[in-house]
Amino acid sequence: MWTGIWLAYLGAPAADLDSGGHTWWAVVLGSCGLVAFVGAYLALVFRYTRRSLDPGRVLALLAVTFAIALCLALTMGSPWLVLFVYVAVSAGAALPIRQSAVAIPSTVAVMVLIGFQTQNGSGFVVSLVFPALLGGFAMVGVSQLVRTMVELREARATVATLAANEERLRMARDLHDLLGHSLSLITLKSELAGRMLPGLPERAAEQVRDIERVSRQALTDVREAVSGYRRLTLSGELAGARTTLAVAGIAATLPAEVPEDLPGTLGSGSEEALAWSLREAVTNVVRHSGARHCEIALAPRQTLDGLFLQLSVEDDGRGVAAAPRGNGLTGLGERLDTAGGTLDLRSSRSGLTLMMRVPLAPPAEAV
Repeated sequence: MWTGIWLAYLGAPAADLDSGGHTWWAVVLGSCGLVAFVGAYLALVFRYTRRSLDPGRVLALLAVTFAIALCLALTMGSPWLVLFVYVAVSAGAALPIRQSAVAIPSTVAVMVLIGFQTQNGSGFVVSLVFPALLGGFAMVGVSQLVRTMVELREARATVATLAANEERLRMARDLHDLLGHSLSLITLKSELAGRMLPGLPERAAEQVRDIERVSRQALTDVREAVSGYRRLTLSGELAGARTTLAVAGIAATLPAEVPEDLPGTLGSGSEEALAWSLREAVTNVVRHSGARHCEIALAPRQTLDGLFLQLSVEDDGRGVAAAPRGNGLTGLGERLDTAGGTLDLRSSRSGLTLMMRVPLAPPAEAV
């Protein structure tokens, strides 16, 4: 869209081709030159901001655009001075900041010199100097913004990869610590029982019982570790909700993390129930609501039944007709009920609101 704004300036040379009194061969050559110029301009501005070109090709395309603008302005007349605006914008988009700071004023200076040498060129020059300077330097900022966004996406992907590798290493260390000693002990006792078995069956049986005890304890430790890996956290689900809504094209307003100044203690069971509820609510918004905006709020609430942490998910979609009480919301309510919480659903023409509450333990009861 930003690139397309500048195409409006092509009206002057196009009108000059139509009613400028040029010969037919001048119209043909001018049209060919204009098409070649626009192609080189788009290659520089549009493609460069999406995929970097090598410096040699950038300089070659800039030289082509400048040469075409120079030839057409000298031969076709003052309306073609507008092509130098495109040259300035191309320089701002494709060149580094230091080089564009020199190329843009130089292009404008050439446009001014040619304008005052052509018939009726002074009026065009006055109206084009400011757009050329503004467009060129504005495109410097736009191109830097696009490149920064690309670098941020690459950095985000790198951080995600590093986080995944770190998590794998942590799991490997935990499993080694959990199973290393137990498996070594099982191996030693198995070898000892094998040597005792022919002559000392009672002591061999004792070693086998020890092997069974150690293996059961190792199995219990692994189950507890896996349960800890699978447990959801509310902060993690808030980050996941932000990403999910962004990918779905839904504008989102939500807290970055759980408030630290809660007036009570959020137990692990309550937190996990609320985290699962948030995941289910966001899934409903993405799949069924057709919403454009979703607001997620997290705040403590004092009710007649006690102190609760309330999570509300409000969207501007189609309401309850788009999210009937199916298995998802039913399971959500059952999960909250198990944790001692509640689920309220409010629907209107302006969207659907889910309010989920889990109890907070008073500070005096914190363990």
